Amino acid sequence: MTPAARLSAAIEILDDWLAGAAPEQVLTRWGRANRYAGSKDRAAIRDIVYDAVRCRRSFATLGGGETGRGLVLGGLRAAGADPDELFTGDRFAPTPLTDEERTVPDLANTPPAVRLDLPDWVLPLIQDSLGADCAAVAHSLRHRAPVFLRVNTAKVSRAGAQAALADEGIGTTDHALSDTALEVNSGARSIHTSRAYQDGLVELQDAASQAVIDLLAVTPGMRVLDYCAGGGGKALALAAQGTAVTAHDIDAGRMRDLPERARRAGVDIDISAPGQAGDGFDLVFADAPCSGSGSWRRAPQGKWSLTRDGLDALCRMQATILDEIADRVRPGGRIAYATCSLFDEENMSQIKAFVARRPEWTLTASRRFTPLDGGDGFFVAILETSPGTR
Repeated sequence: MTPAARLSAAIEILDDWLAGAAPEQVLTRWGRANRYAGSKDRAAIRDIVYDAVRCRRSFATLGGGETGRGLVLGGLRAAGADPDELFTGDRFAPTPLTDEERTVPDLANTPPAVRLDLPDWVLPLIQDSLGADCAAVAHSLRHRAPVFLRVNTAKVSRAGAQAALADEGIGTTDHALSDTALEVNSGARSIHTSRAYQDGLVELQDAASQAVIDLLAVTPGMRVLDYCAGGGGKALALAAQGTAVTAHDIDAGRMRDLPERARRAGVDIDISAPGQAGDGFDLVFADAPCSGSGSWRRAPQGKWSLTRDGLDALCRMQATILDEIADRVRPGGRIAYATCSLFDEENMSQIKAFVARRPEWTLTASRRFTPLDGGDGFFVAILETSPGTR
């Protein structure tokens, strides 16, 4: 496919997204219907589409409208490219620009939420939560996230993993957020087919997510419950440190791949049925359902699908989860609450409200990560009780 033909494909896909379809579903459907497109073509189209989803409001402004064509045109202008070189109408290229499309709006005169590619109602939340870092963090969410790997220390050292990856053309560098984190700087598309990945030496996991696990300071033999395990990435990281991990999720289907992932990693994880995780754990960890605002670089559709009512419902669920995990810890044990959210109302405000209604719990540590630290946005709080208080 020519570069111009790739733009035409992206325009078609983005129109379907704007009509209500999920970007990933549309990309998959388009790929199946257009088998002539090679892997490089599909990757390039995917990049165009997701850049447009991340930068929906600014690209639409620069392109003259919130359509697939407007988003692609705006993306070219944002990148400093000349649209006339690609919007030619030749063969599979987009049709030439109209006189109206040749008028380039001044993005500098638009509201801050447009320039930062945020819904109007979300910007105040980030301002209140991040203060002076708001604009820098919001700007970072407009760009692709780095690819990170977690070294499975149950099998290999970080240096050993890097050497194994390098042998297969995958370049990595150490990342400061965690001693297990590697940032991929070349060969990222080969990770899933690499021997290092298939042999369980590494797992895909954000660096800040790894740092959250580090802060839990677990020791071998501890009984740990991962209460909202999802796909099991954090359960695997905990098990690699020698803990006895039970994975639980209210939707058991989310954990369907965990047994195979655990086998590949060489660790044992007990998988609980929903609502039957038991109690008496040394540590109960909950990476609670949340807005996902800290990971909008990776999943930008969430930025546009989140609503105020939806966020309120998530906050109610988070409060319920905190109460539930508190009852599954042994006397003197700890709970850890985490989100991949940037919003204070999902983070420290939740912890303050929990301690107010459960005064036997004491906050002992907390940390917020933002994309300015290198990884995704995350929050973690660790709480404990004294023996005999429960």
